[in-house]
Amino acid sequence: MRSSLAQGNGLGIAELFAKEGAKVVLADLKEQKGQAAADRIKKNGGDAFYIKHDVTQEDDWNRAIERTLDAHGKLDVLVNNAGVSITATVHETDLERWRWVHAVNLDGMFLGTKFAAVPMKENGGGSIVNISSILASVGYPGYAAYCASKGGATNFTKVAALECAPFKIRVNAIHPGFIATPMVWDELEEKGDVEKGLAKLVAMHPIGRIGEPEDVAYGALYLASDESSFVTGSELVIDGGYLAQ
Repeated sequence: MRSSLAQGNGLGIAELFAKEGAKVVLADLKEQKGQAAADRIKKNGGDAFYIKHDVTQEDDWNRAIERTLDAHGKLDVLVNNAGVSITATVHETDLERWRWVHAVNLDGMFLGTKFAAVPMKENGGGSIVNISSILASVGYPGYAAYCASKGGATNFTKVAALECAPFKIRVNAIHPGFIATPMVWDELEEKGDVEKGLAKLVAMHPIGRIGEPEDVAYGALYLASDESSFVTGSELVIDGGYLAQ
């Protein structure tokens, strides 16, 4: 299962940023959905273009950063949103799939931060927002690879925040609860009873519902903005009370 820029949280973040006046660069492997997302933003009056991009590949990061700088002259904000998951217990998970989850969820975040920090430093600062998960903080049976990758993402964010702070680059993580994204719906469908599965997920969140992509998007907007200029190395939990239990 995948969550990408062209759908789910990523699309919600891109649309809100564009609505608030940001010049958005959408980077995703899914060409049709990525281009459609850019077209939709432009149709609604926003500024956006799409780049085919594999977050696990250094060359792709180089190209994405270069195209962004060519188009806009600088880079102010990076949202590391790409994420994948598999459903398997520890003893069922093979090494290839374990490494795939970590390559996308953790290597991609590392590479994005590494490459984005260079132009941000030259520009006098910036903001990097990493999408982690509530499952960075608690275990969830059947999601060993995902939980491990998100736990790594959280501590990576803290180290990156400390190392980037002298250059006025802020690095923060968002920890969403279960959000109504294609990743979640795909999982519910795979388990066979969407209605029963959704009711179970809702019951896990004291606020009485699962989240929407806009809930995460507004958190990302805050962390990207000057209003959070004293916030770095933080964990912004957007989970309807899941972790408070």
